[in-house]
Amino acid sequence: MSVGRRRGRILAFQALAAWDMGGAVLDDLLKFSWQNEDSTDPNRYLFPKMMVLGTIENIAEIDKAIQSNLDNWVIERLNSVDKAILRLSVYSLLYQKDTPPPIVIDEAINLAKDFGTDDSYKFVNAVLDSIKNKS
Repeated sequence: MSVGRRRGRILAFQALAAWDMGGAVLDDLLKFSWQNEDSTDPNRYLFPKMMVLGTIENIAEIDKAIQSNLDNWVIERLNSVDKAILRLSVYSLLYQKDTPPPIVIDEAINLAKDFGTDDSYKFVNAVLDSIKNKS
């Protein structure tokens, strides 16, 4: 049985944050071995793998969209958590047209509340709303 979309987004966010910090090899991250689950289903992590690989494949365009919506800030100065949430969500906004933007933004806000700083969710919401309105 595959992981649900909410859990898949959490796993994808975690993998992207680890990838961005440079502490792990992408192939290892995509095995999601830190989940410690015994599953013989080869498709269990298909959704988060697709999210991670799609984000990385389109990272230049995604980072450009994020940077153009940051006021007096540069993407390199963002903390890894906020950056991973934004990258994953911008990938969804730009390339996953089957997921409505309000759902993408709501999921991003929830990730920011769960894993970010106290104000991360406000920042993530503002950036994503700006990107949504321009696309």
